[in-house]
Amino acid sequence: MQRRYASMLSQLFRCERKVRIPMGLGLPMRMRTIPVKRIALIVLGSGILTFGIHNIHEVVGITEGGVIGGILLANHWLGIPASIASPVLDILCYAVALRLLGVGFLGWSAVASATIAAFYALWERLPHLLPDLSSLPLVAAILGGIFVGVGAGLVVRGGASAGGDDALALSIQKITGWRLARCYLITDLSVLTLSLSYIPVTKIIYSLVTVLISSPVIDAITSWHAKEDDAVATVEAEAEV
Repeated sequence: MQRRYASMLSQLFRCERKVRIPMGLGLPMRMRTIPVKRIALIVLGSGILTFGIHNIHEVVGITEGGVIGGILLANHWLGIPASIASPVLDILCYAVALRLLGVGFLGWSAVASATIAAFYALWERLPHLLPDLSSLPLVAAILGGIFVGVGAGLVVRGGASAGGDDALALSIQKITGWRLARCYLITDLSVLTLSLSYIPVTKIIYSLVTVLISSPVIDAITSWHAKEDDAVATVEAEAEV
């Protein structure tokens, strides 16, 4: 039974289903297929990520590192809604990462950024959908880390970035060759230090728990069968040329 579930999960990450677009539309060959799996991963990951941030992080006051922490900083000190702060901070980080990550990656990241902003706008129009976990900060930190790790991991797995911090972490990884989890920790800890300006040290400790959970979860999701997926993508790209 365990082998069966493992096989199903493996197929989910490794398959690449595409929908063909009729040739009569006059589109180039590479634009005649719609990467369903990539789009599904980006949309699903964006929904999970923003749901956790809106219903746990913003309610309990537990912050994250990177752009997510920057969004919470802007929301607290300047009253800027997450649906506005998210794309603005993303653009700044993408501008830094453009040369290292390439236009194609940033193109899909722009799709992810727009999807994330749309989900933020949706959640902000709805009441909070989870119980208030303010009295259980450790539980909130663990659940928040899982939501962020799974959501951001799925988006990155889809070949995009869940935020400018992902692009920044991937850029650091490309330059240094470090594991992705280590690159996330560098950016996250920097923002957590700034967050001390409005979050007590006791809550920052819980935020650190969130970071220590989300970073390895992202790393695990993005690295699972990564070599096999890269090989398949290369073969498909060569076949379309």
